Amino acid sequence: MDQDLDLFLNFLVVEKGLSKNTLDAYGRDLSRYVAFLERQGIAAPDGVTPPLVLSFLAQLKEEGLAPRSRARVLVSLRTFHKFLLAEGLARTNPTAQVTAPKSLNALPHILSPVEVEQLLEAPGGASALDLRDRAMFEILYATGLRVSELVGLKIQDLQLDVGYLLAFGKRQKQRIVPMGEDATHAVSRYLQLGRPALEKQHWTALLFLNRSGNGLTRQGFWKIIKRRAQTAGILKNITPHTLRHSFATHLLENGADLRSVQAMLGHADISTTQIYTHVTRERLRQIHEQFHPRA
Repeated sequence: MDQDLDLFLNFLVVEKGLSKNTLDAYGRDLSRYVAFLERQGIAAPDGVTPPLVLSFLAQLKEEGLAPRSRARVLVSLRTFHKFLLAEGLARTNPTAQVTAPKSLNALPHILSPVEVEQLLEAPGGASALDLRDRAMFEILYATGLRVSELVGLKIQDLQLDVGYLLAFGKRQKQRIVPMGEDATHAVSRYLQLGRPALEKQHWTALLFLNRSGNGLTRQGFWKIIKRRAQTAGILKNITPHTLRHSFATHLLENGADLRSVQAMLGHADISTTQIYTHVTRERLRQIHEQFHPRA
């Protein structure tokens, strides 16, 4: 089935125009899947049955993969088998009746406004790395960018004179997002006093650079925000999208409408944005339980 997998990944590149991160995720998920099938003696798509798919997902659970990650894998499997069916490479789709793991709707981790301020102030020095990290955090909280969008930002994507930036989301969909005064100021300081110290012999248009003068990676950013959160004394689990989740939740808590938040986040489907309404309702419930005398 390796040949079928190669055809599918090529289809995603040519026909779907998916981002490198998404392609890498599909490649990882499906390579594990094909290897699992080969160990079961399955060499062709029509040899795959729903019990085999469930067995693969059960193996991922035993390996400690979280429900959300297993659900993502199932999406990869469904898309792969739909492709095989459409191309006449298979007669059935064994994933059609397989349901996603429970707990898919686990609420995202967010920071309180006070914790956000603590994180933003953690890189409080005047070094190039402090200025860079402060600018990155300010942008994420002000705009709700995905981390992949943040590390992919180029200098020409900024419109600091009017306080906007140009973001390129999934499938290179373009959107304009307001930055606000604090983020605009932090980025301006980084460009004037921080970035020149990080530039090396080779020039790059990327906005945020590492110590070597190259663009940051998503993994590199994750290490940075984990370290800065620890410095700030924040004990919550921090993920690369924590500030994005906090941005959306705080907007809704303060009265923003769902459609506007959807546009700023770059969600194609408003149902994806609606998870944040669950977050705000859950927070209201917690406040009620904590402070109401009859809760």
